[in-house]
Amino acid sequence: MKLVFATLLLCSLLLSSSFLEPVIAYEDSSYCSNKCSDRCSSAGVKDRCLRYCGICCAECKCVPSGTYGNKHQCPCYRDKLNKKGKPKCP
Repeated sequence: MKLVFATLLLCSLLLSSSFLEPVIAYEDSSYCSNKCSDRCSSAGVKDRCLRYCGICCAECKCVPSGTYGNKHQCPCYRDKLNKKGKPKCP
């Protein structure tokens, strides 16, 4: 009985791991840095914009196109809120 349980547990772990996306440090990747550079190109406080964009990109794995708006392209990016309930991502 223990062998059957152990086998089922192992199989379920293997199957569940195949559905998980690999974790990649997107904020350090060229994808996020390029997208955030474009997104923050006309920001008044560029370093803050780049920092929050990098955080959002790492978590959401996407950045809306353009320098403003278009947040409908990335719902995760759009829906992130800061502690005060305001949009977190630039």
